[in-house]
Amino acid sequence: MKIYEVADKKKYLPLLLLADEQESMVDRYIGFSNMFVIDDNGIKGEIAVCGLPNGVLEIKNLAVFPEFQKQGYGKKLIDFVCEKYKNDFSVIQVGTGDSGLTVPFYEKCGFEKFKVVENFFTDNYDHPIIENGKRLIDMIYLKKEL
Repeated sequence: MKIYEVADKKKYLPLLLLADEQESMVDRYIGFSNMFVIDDNGIKGEIAVCGLPNGVLEIKNLAVFPEFQKQGYGKKLIDFVCEKYKNDFSVIQVGTGDSGLTVPFYEKCGFEKFKVVENFFTDNYDHPIIENGKRLIDMIYLKKEL
C-alpha cells in the first residue's frame, strides 16, 4: 500500500464527487489543494487538503470508494496528512454535513466539533444534499491538534 500526491486531480473527479457531489463546489478548492491517493492494488480513496493562513490545514475532500469503506483507508489518509504536515500547521480541520456517518468517523479519528455554519448546504448547493436519508443543512466543523 502506498499514498502519493497527484497533480491531475480532475482525473479523480468520480472519487471527489463521492464526498462533494456538486462539481462547481469541487472546482472552488481543487486548484489550490494538495491531493493524495491511497493505492492498495488499485486506488481506494483520496484526500485533498489546503493550508489556511492561520496555521490551519483544512481537509477539503476525503473519499473512499464505497466497496472499500470501513477498511481503514480514510483513517490512513488522515493519519498520512497529519504526519506530513505536522511541522507546518498546528491544527487540522474539516467541514462536513451534520450526518450520522461522517461526524462520528471524524470524532473516532480524534476530531472535536468547534463551529457550525448554518444553512451552508441549502445556501451553496443547487440541489438538496441527502446523506444516510437525512437532508444536510448546516456545515459542522471539527478540528484536532497536530
